[in-house]
Amino acid sequence: MSQLDFNMLPEDCASTICSLTSPEDACRLSMVSSSFRSAAGSDLVWERFLPSDYRDILARTLKPLKFSSKKELFFLFSESILLDGGKQSFALEKSSGRKSFTLSARELSILHGNESNHWCWKSLTESRFAEAAELKTTNRIEIEGKIRTQMLSPNTTYGAHLIMKISSQSFGLDSIPSEISVNVGDNVVTNTACLRPKDETKQQMQSLFCANRMQMLKMRVNEGDERLPVERKDGWMEIHLGEFFSGEVDEEITMSLMEIKGHQFKGGLIIEGIEVRPKN
Repeated sequence: MSQLDFNMLPEDCASTICSLTSPEDACRLSMVSSSFRSAAGSDLVWERFLPSDYRDILARTLKPLKFSSKKELFFLFSESILLDGGKQSFALEKSSGRKSFTLSARELSILHGNESNHWCWKSLTESRFAEAAELKTTNRIEIEGKIRTQMLSPNTTYGAHLIMKISSQSFGLDSIPSEISVNVGDNVVTNTACLRPKDETKQQMQSLFCANRMQMLKMRVNEGDERLPVERKDGWMEIHLGEFFSGEVDEEITMSLMEIKGHQFKGGLIIEGIEVRPKN
């Protein structure tokens, strides 16, 4: 079909074609012809790309959003919006329109999280949330977050990620791997993770002076990959806790990290939250 033929398409026909694609494809189609340019910006098309519960999401935003079209609303959502008094953030994937959510530290269950001798809550300029949780000292770490699949995009594989940092005054965080899990109904997938990147020099020193103790501690922990934190573009680090499939049936997802078997005191772990995002 030639450029002239595209221009002869009725706008409602072009809108139908655009609405059957993706947000990314609709933007590309807008460059094909004047008919597609008009159709690809229409509310009819972009309402299809918005989540079916977008009105409920709008009602939960921390600050009212100003927009003049559904396309503009879509791109506002893609930049991450604070919900529920600022305790969650929500975003749409620009290319597909699939949902992501981040549960702030205040939305998580943290063992002794409200006991000032164990954890403190502080405002960090680099965090999207009003508060992050910093571990002062404890010999048991238990962090758990929950989300329901009805909040997410259906028929999508999601990854769960603990967003964290390590303070310059940290101690005791690398003595034994932490146990991580993602629980969907009766299906529990477990693994292990290290709370800080590997320090080869420190590991060599540990192997020289306390290899037997380290090996005994590791034997208490379930076998796993010992996943490492990875750097994010926003300056935080994240640990991949696991993944799950969001199907048509509503289920509760429980995501956790625990270090309760080493019994050594530790501190300096900073938690921003748990992010649940589509797996690419």
